[in-house]
Amino acid sequence: MSSNEYVAGGRPIADVPRTTAADSTQAVVEALARRTGPPTAFWGMLMLIASEGVLFGAMVGTYFYLRFNHRAWPLPGDPRPAVVVPLILVACLTASGLLMHLAWRAVRVGRLGATRLLLVGALVIQTGYFAYEVHDFADQLHALPISRDAYSSIHFTLLGADHAHVFVGLVLKLWLLGKLARGLTTYRANAVHAIVWYWLFVVVLTWVVTGTVLSAAT
Repeated sequence: MSSNEYVAGGRPIADVPRTTAADSTQAVVEALARRTGPPTAFWGMLMLIASEGVLFGAMVGTYFYLRFNHRAWPLPGDPRPAVVVPLILVACLTASGLLMHLAWRAVRVGRLGATRLLLVGALVIQTGYFAYEVHDFADQLHALPISRDAYSSIHFTLLGADHAHVFVGLVLKLWLLGKLARGLTTYRANAVHAIVWYWLFVVVLTWVVTGTVLSAAT
């Protein structure tokens, strides 16, 4: 047997399960069960999460650097953040992340109907969260003095970037539901896995951003 008939680790190519060819619900379930590791889509999403995590780490660091180097904080013109409503909203977003996780568990056992319902339920919560936050964000910008550059504040940069990630998640969710409406394939199961991880990242990110912004209320 020639060397090109082996994969990394010395495993024969013939022993590697072909999981991407499945195109029916039962075949997908069986293919997922045969897997010995995460799909490529998972690793691609993990790379995106890592890069975005570094970006937000820099912004959070900038926020606290500016906070501890200014006697008056929030900066003049920035709103003093409310506490109760943002915590309720991020708790609702967390609940939607749980629904996303349950959707991934459902797709692994071939429960396509349950997967769709869980994804729709999460979408309703996430859309409500996004609509409220965008409305509140616009009100805060409108209340700023005309002479102030609204986007010069790290407060608005953090919130705006977080809301943008929620919007991207909503677009991914709509695309995913459109695909799942036509049935389940391995590629669509991989997409569920990757998008679930994206939303879990968004939930954690929103907690970090919310905690950072709310620190100005203390």
